[in-house]
Amino acid sequence: MTATPDPPRHPQADGVAVVIPAKDEQQRIAATVASASRIPAVDLVVVVDDGSTDATAARARGAGAVVVAHPRNRGKAAAMESGAAAVAAIEAREPDRLAPRALLFLDADLADTAVEAAPLTPPVLDGTADMTIATLPPQPGGGRGLVVGLARGGVERATGWQPTQPLSGQRCLTRTAFEAALPLAAGFGVETGLTIDLLRQDLRVLEVEVDLLHRVTGTRWRDQVHRGRQFAHVARALLARRVIPVPRRH
Repeated sequence: MTATPDPPRHPQADGVAVVIPAKDEQQRIAATVASASRIPAVDLVVVVDDGSTDATAARARGAGAVVVAHPRNRGKAAAMESGAAAVAAIEAREPDRLAPRALLFLDADLADTAVEAAPLTPPVLDGTADMTIATLPPQPGGGRGLVVGLARGGVERATGWQPTQPLSGQRCLTRTAFEAALPLAAGFGVETGLTIDLLRQDLRVLEVEVDLLHRVTGTRWRDQVHRGRQFAHVARALLARRVIPVPRRH
């Protein structure tokens, strides 16, 4: 399903860089890095250690990733921006590069399933889409969908397009598309803001089914607190884009 089914354009990317925001993911980050490295066209994996207090950075580096460290936790949006900046800095030292890499953002907890994100890259590399969004199969556990409903309804009111999984963090986009959305919406509002900002600029967004498995938010008290923060961040991103946040079930 595509939001803007325009004819393909010329490719805008050369290769793929994976960017993985991570905080306290020492148990899964090495497997995630190793698996992501097997995605065709990926020749660079950057992990942004967002204020971890464990061995996330060391294990990511040991698995072959370039590691960027935030001394304190700055949130997902800041980690994404730092990762993209690191890729650009590396490319600036590559004199033979003709075009920037596409940016493939993946969650740190995907472990061995990260390689399944491969279908996200071809539409961006061949110029069919400016950004692809992964739609995942049903995940074990999970919440009741209030935050998903808020994000989905907000994107639809802002752009006329209803995404299937508006909070999916697994996305591939061109450097041009990424820069068109800067500065990113803060915290957990980043995906909602990114989708709205690109569609409002007539960039092409395509949803792609992928078979990924990651840790989901459950129903314990701390999970509910986490979900409350997500809700607040999404609402803030919508308000910043002059969209009234209206909670609804998905």
